[in-house]
Amino acid sequence: MTDRADREPASAFAERLRARFPDATVEVAQPRGEVGITTPGDWLEACRVLRDEFGFELLIDVCGVDYLGLGDDEWDTDVSNEGFSRGVEGRNVGRFKFGEAPSRQLPEPQGEGPMPQPRRRFAAVAQLLSLRHNRRVRVTCFGPDDDLPVVSSLTGLWPVANWFEREAFDMFGIVFRGHPDLRRILTDYGFVGHPFRKDFPLIGNVEVRYDAERRRVVYEPVTSVEPRVNVPRVVRDDARYQTAVGEQRARREQAGKAEGAK
Repeated sequence: MTDRADREPASAFAERLRARFPDATVEVAQPRGEVGITTPGDWLEACRVLRDEFGFELLIDVCGVDYLGLGDDEWDTDVSNEGFSRGVEGRNVGRFKFGEAPSRQLPEPQGEGPMPQPRRRFAAVAQLLSLRHNRRVRVTCFGPDDDLPVVSSLTGLWPVANWFEREAFDMFGIVFRGHPDLRRILTDYGFVGHPFRKDFPLIGNVEVRYDAERRRVVYEPVTSVEPRVNVPRVVRDDARYQTAVGEQRARREQAGKAEGAK
C-alpha cells in the first residue's frame, strides 16, 4: 500500500481522470480532496477502466440519488431575532399525503407553486477504493429516462454490488441492467412505490392494522399520521449580531428622515 504521505495529490489524480475520460465531468471537493467523476453515458466501461487501469479493486457502496427538489430548503433561513430558522409553507419534498404532489414555497401573493423538475432526476452512485494507491473515487451515472431509470449492473466487475443494487432498486426504482436477481430487498411483498423517492410521502401510502371484525390484518390509506418535515428545527446561526446591526441601521435611517423633515 502506498504511504499516505506519498499519496498523489487530488488535483493531479483528477487531471489523470480528465485525460483518460475527456467526455466525463471530474470534480474535486475542497478542502477534503474528494474526487468524483460523472460519466456522460453508461458507466460500465468507465468502472472497468477504473478497476483495471487505475487500481480501484474494491467497491464499497452503490446507492441511488433523487435530485427532485435540489436546492429547495425545508426552512426559511432569513435572519430573525429568535436566532433560528422559521418553517415554510407548501408541500415540500416528502411533506404531503398520498395522492398529493410535492410543491414549493413562492413569494407572495403566489405563496405556493409546483416543484420544478430537474433535467436529469435519478442517478446511481458507486464508491470505489484503491488499497494499492490509498485513494477513493465517487462514480455517478444518471439514468437517461426519469420514467424508468436504467443503468448497467456492476456485479460483473464487483460481485459485492449485488445487494447494494437491489437496495437502490427497491428504494429508488433504479433498474440495473444485467443484475442476476433484481428484486426488492427491504420492503414487504406487494409494496407499491419506492420510499426514497422525493415524491413518496414520508408518512407512507398505507398503514397496517388488525381488524377485529375481519379477524385479519388490513392495509388502509394513512389517516393517523400528519405530513411531516424531514429536517428537524435546529439552530443554524446566531443571528443576534446581524439583527442588532439591522436595527441600528433602521434607527439611523429613521433619525435621518426625521431630521430631514424638520
